[in-house]
Amino acid sequence: MYKLIACDLDETLIKPDRTIDSRDIEAIKKLKDLGVKFVLATGRGYNTVQGTLKELDLFDEANQYVISYNGGAITENKDNRLLHFEGISFEKAQELYKRGLKYDVVIHVYTKDAVYAYNLTEDEKRYVQNRQEMIEVFDQNLDFLKGQDIVKVLYTNTDFEYLQSIDRDLKDITFDMDVSYSSNRYIEFNHQGVNKGAGLKKLANLLHIDIQDTIAIGDNYNDLSMIKDAGLGVGVQNAAPGIKPDCDYITTATCEEGAVCEVIEKFVLKGE
Repeated sequence: MYKLIACDLDETLIKPDRTIDSRDIEAIKKLKDLGVKFVLATGRGYNTVQGTLKELDLFDEANQYVISYNGGAITENKDNRLLHFEGISFEKAQELYKRGLKYDVVIHVYTKDAVYAYNLTEDEKRYVQNRQEMIEVFDQNLDFLKGQDIVKVLYTNTDFEYLQSIDRDLKDITFDMDVSYSSNRYIEFNHQGVNKGAGLKKLANLLHIDIQDTIAIGDNYNDLSMIKDAGLGVGVQNAAPGIKPDCDYITTATCEEGAVCEVIEKFVLKGE
């Protein structure tokens, strides 16, 4: 029996209108009675998912967990207790920030407690509204963050091919980093070995759960590592075409049609 489900948020559990399908909520709540853990696995920070945890009756719960920052942090929901943290060096963040000034991108810099954004556009403001709060900055360097823990840096542009060209251009400084894409608008830079798959394996190990007893559900390239590492890797119907060949199962439902509920009913509840 599967004991843990790791699930991406945006475009997997959360619909484009930023709501969660009621079928998904009800199915997730049933997992508690079975002792199956439902773990949010997101590129966002753990502070930004508290509203979602409340909707799922997982807020401030002991023995329930969140994988955040693409695996850069693992927290227990009770008091957001930090169990694992792995960020990038200030020097690497500074380098990515300064190089980002050359491109047509919004630059996000994530610390444990805040997100700073340079060149913040109206489109990006609309996209992150109700997802996470950001502090707009205008500095040409990151000296104001010296001494703080920096989790990751990302660039935003809705032209995927343009992001891919940036990826190629940055190989001289990102060769020793984990680079991924998300939401068809972000290229994300984490410490080498930090990804959702590694986060899932770390959490499973902490909980003494065999990785084969886990399910991972996602829609985009930053979900691919956990989809590959989980016992059952699931892509929702609206997943990026490029990740579907690596999925063990593709839902018939999209994120707007109860895709997560479909997975829970098919692979957990029916087994009961």
